[in-house]
Amino acid sequence: MHAFEVLGDPVRRRILELLAEGEKSSGSVSEVIRVEFGISQPGVSQHLKVLRENGFATVRPEGARRLYAVNSEPLRDIDAWLDRFRRFWTPPLDALATELARGKRQRRRNVTDSEEP
Repeated sequence: MHAFEVLGDPVRRRILELLAEGEKSSGSVSEVIRVEFGISQPGVSQHLKVLRENGFATVRPEGARRLYAVNSEPLRDIDAWLDRFRRFWTPPLDALATELARGKRQRRRNVTDSEEP
């Protein structure tokens, strides 16, 4: 399965977001996904399996529990692929940051000017 097929599913993206917060048991992931998406524990297990088999998640046993964590390697591959497209959004975001800073400076000047006698 291609990386974008794996991440194309909103449930799997949400699971990765949860795992990005730190290692989680399959039960705690299932609980959140059940509430947010209405998916049963076996359904969540299938999504975890897809993430694990495609390298996006790791699992380690701890007693009877299975603890899942993000594997960052496939995400680095996606980041490298996206790198060729960053030029489309980086300059507009830089320009926005400049305008926001300019607005803050102007507001500070306006406050300072209004406080002077």
